[in-house]
Amino acid sequence: MFFIGALFSGMLYGLISQEGWFDFPINSTLDWLVLLIAYPILSVLPQELIFRSYFFHRYKRILPSKTVRVVLSASLFAFAHCVYDNWMAIVLSFLGGLLFSYTYAHSRSLAVCVLEHSLWGLWIFTIGAGKYLDAGVTFT
Repeated sequence: MFFIGALFSGMLYGLISQEGWFDFPINSTLDWLVLLIAYPILSVLPQELIFRSYFFHRYKRILPSKTVRVVLSASLFAFAHCVYDNWMAIVLSFLGGLLFSYTYAHSRSLAVCVLEHSLWGLWIFTIGAGKYLDAGVTFT
């Protein structure tokens, strides 16, 4: 599923933003390589612990519906990305949040969610769309 989605999203982003397509790994290779290691550990793991593991366990009793927890978790995940001050960050985060929350709700595996989130996040940065989810650390 990831590979089909990555192929489609990569082509779509290439059509939309031809100038920045794969710009990060080409022009900032060292930074991109550091991101490949640091992002899953410093960003993905804490986010998945909070928005999936903690949230789903903490609110299971008062929100017994998995669907409600999935949508609420994705909404909170998107809200947390408001700090990037652009609508694309919120949309990407909400869609990703739906995917990651759905995966967690059905697999109950934090490891699977961390892997999925890492793959999608690294792909987003690799194709150039990570500029919407960046606080100035990688894209200057």
